Amino acid sequence: MSSSHHPAGGYKKLFETVEELSSPVTAHVTGRIPTWLRGSLLRCGPGLFEVGAEPFYHLFDGQALLHKFDFKEGHVTYHRRFVRTDAYVRAMTEKRIVITEFGTYAYPDPCKNIFSRYSGAVEVTDNALVNVYPVGEDYYACTETNFITKINPDTLETIKQVDLCKYVSVNGATAHPHIENDGTVYNIGNCFGKNFSLAYNIIRIPPLQADKEDPMNKSEVVVQFPCSDRFKPSYVHSFGLTSNYIVFVETPVKINLLKFLSSWSLWGANYMDCFESNETMGVWLHVAEKKKGRLLNIKYRTSAFNLFHHINTYEDNGFLIVDLCTWKGFEFVYNYLYLANLRANWDEVKRQAEKAPQPEARRYVLPLNIDKADTGKNLVTLPYTTATATLRSDETIWLEPEVIFSGPRHAFEFPQINYKKYCGKPYTYTYGLGLNHFVPDRLCKLNVKTKETWVWQEPDSYPSEPIFVSHPDALEEDDGVVLSIVISPGAGPKPAYLLILNAKDMSEVARAEVEVNIPVTFHGLFKRA
Repeated sequence: MSSSHHPAGGYKKLFETVEELSSPVTAHVTGRIPTWLRGSLLRCGPGLFEVGAEPFYHLFDGQALLHKFDFKEGHVTYHRRFVRTDAYVRAMTEKRIVITEFGTYAYPDPCKNIFSRYSGAVEVTDNALVNVYPVGEDYYACTETNFITKINPDTLETIKQVDLCKYVSVNGATAHPHIENDGTVYNIGNCFGKNFSLAYNIIRIPPLQADKEDPMNKSEVVVQFPCSDRFKPSYVHSFGLTSNYIVFVETPVKINLLKFLSSWSLWGANYMDCFESNETMGVWLHVAEKKKGRLLNIKYRTSAFNLFHHINTYEDNGFLIVDLCTWKGFEFVYNYLYLANLRANWDEVKRQAEKAPQPEARRYVLPLNIDKADTGKNLVTLPYTTATATLRSDETIWLEPEVIFSGPRHAFEFPQINYKKYCGKPYTYTYGLGLNHFVPDRLCKLNVKTKETWVWQEPDSYPSEPIFVSHPDALEEDDGVVLSIVISPGAGPKPAYLLILNAKDMSEVARAEVEVNIPVTFHGLFKRA
């Protein structure tokens, strides 16, 4: 992966406010859209980066904008609308930032007296800018708090805010639930466990039943993972799931809940101010049996990294294979994602990225059957991996990874696989967004067995997470297309387009150009028609 130069700084357009559209616009198609590709690409991201004169400071603060590309008989339309969250509606009404976001503190209303300001409880944001996912027949936009927002996937209208706390015991939930083929949803969030110490609950929302009752009403906690620190849960963004096991990776990036709860109303704190790193714990991996909801009493340990995205997890002959996009070390990567950093000139972007934790895609192998007689030995016997798991005399198992992708300051991130057929199963291919010093400038396909890569890249073009869509009659894992929203601000009147690549060799099949800029999007899904 070559180190591209971005002297023009076109990537700054990813962080510019745009207006929503009153109705869908027709995209200009070059190439040929496959006739079988019918449905909608739905994506979330920030679309409003300031309210009046007040700026948002962090990548995860801008107000949630929902995007949709519709595919119908070779034609493509593009639509977008702001999600009518409380955070957005109140900001629009009061013409100022009213609810504190991830890295931006909302100053109290000057019209209220000092006592009413301090007595108010923490107002948690519902800014649903991270992902969109189905529950039963409904679709929800989400961030990582306890609030998710029900949306209409056809019109992009906001239907209602939903508080997960009313259904199940979690303080929040990740934006990366696992959705099984029958519609069952699994997610993880931290909670108060026994004796008021913190823990992590895996929640399960069943598929829609014949009675058509909202599946949310039937949510339940499947298993509780303990926390390495009684008062400081780790930041969790995703987790691993196979047919029989749940894998939770506990990293050294911690949330200081006491700081979160006490100082919030007293001194301009935001979420970012409540993170701290535990410099000595390294990473703890926890495994539970999915069907029985039983924790495995095995202490897996490895050296420190940040983790946001699991690639895939599967079982093989008494081992769990856990493939991850890691960032080495205990310093929080989000410290580098302030908008001032990301909008800086290229030399400054590079300088900052060189100080940040370095990215690496890794494979960890977790043995499930432990014999004390094997103390001091590597327990991994699978022929195809160099990852090791060594049983130590204190009965911990020390893991060393196999590196499946590494490039200096080049991340393979926002990973996607052929999820419907290969989630939780042995697989060969993953698709990722290539971050060059945090600037997204390529799309990459990786063969996790041979480490071969295929890259799509064009000058001054900044893609988003690649979404794999399988051909309806696919016989092979990579038979289908990859969809990504690309911005190319330097190139004429059409600054953005939807790119369609052949998932086998990453060659271009078609693009659908629009005459409006499209800011950064994080995650989304393809909803088949």
